[in-house]
Amino acid sequence: MIKVVGIRFRTAGKIYFFDPLEYDIKRGDHIIVETARGVEYGTAVSDVRMVEDDKVVSPLKPVIRIATEKDDAQQAANTEKEKEAFKTCLTKIRAHGLDMKLIDAEYTFDNNKVLFYFTSDGRVDFRELVKDLASVFRTRIELRQIGVRDETKILGGIGICGRPLCCHTHLSDFNPVSIKMAKEQGLSLNPTKISGVCGRLMCCLNHENETYEELNKHLPNVGDTVTLPDGAKGEVHSVNVLRQKVKVLVDVGDDKEIQEYLADELKFKRSFKKDKNLSKEELEEIKELEKMEQGDRKDNAEEEKNNQRQRNNNNNNNNNNKGGKGHGQRNKDKKQREN
Repeated sequence: MIKVVGIRFRTAGKIYFFDPLEYDIKRGDHIIVETARGVEYGTAVSDVRMVEDDKVVSPLKPVIRIATEKDDAQQAANTEKEKEAFKTCLTKIRAHGLDMKLIDAEYTFDNNKVLFYFTSDGRVDFRELVKDLASVFRTRIELRQIGVRDETKILGGIGICGRPLCCHTHLSDFNPVSIKMAKEQGLSLNPTKISGVCGRLMCCLNHENETYEELNKHLPNVGDTVTLPDGAKGEVHSVNVLRQKVKVLVDVGDDKEIQEYLADELKFKRSFKKDKNLSKEELEEIKELEKMEQGDRKDNAEEEKNNQRQRNNNNNNNNNNKGGKGHGQRNKDKKQREN
């Protein structure tokens, strides 16, 4: 077991573990730590606690200090500067005629770097823009391309449920969402009903999916033949997943009647679900949902590439900081030897 404190740098952002040292950190405290991006201002999401060693990437970086009033004031000043940086970058993007949508601007706590988040349908050559921004802000500039889900996570909004978006309030990571989840929960496959503000399948389809999968294991499918408690046969008309009840179409004399039973009262062999004959409209809806799934996979692949690129950059920076000589230093040494 190892002592850690979880720190978050954005609303609903990822939680990172740090070594609290001897500080008595409580949930909600503002903390100053050093990350790969530099000195950062974060918020403790829990008190100091013990976690399993395999849940921590060693070595843990230590907490620098609990934020002071001066630190809080600097963070507030950075927030105001971010608004001006956003306006400046927006003007520069228009001046360079780049096809990109600026989403957010962020200063690191020590003002060592300014990050700009944007979306675009394709790759953007923003090298000249970076040079232009660097001449204005006189600091390091990083432009980071994000997907539509990350855009919505940053900007926030209200979902069709009438509540603030899950991704903006409590979801730290985006888990894969598929059409199969909607089918498992018996939801309409109409894209307008199961897609979120971002235009992708709603993240909340994932919340109860595991429960529905478990409950559905104990129910027959619609159209299956089941044996009733009295030994008669019937065809499943509909099922109530949460109540574990089944409506069965049975023969009563010369007529047919729908009767309701608990799933435990019936005997059946669960068949594999087969898609019924779909109408043209339903096929179009499924195609639209498949496009959403493909978009998700593409966004996830791009995010992984960006993360890998960032990890490589961080590793290179760390190697240089450990005593490795950069390109400029090697050239300087070469000139000294020649002289």
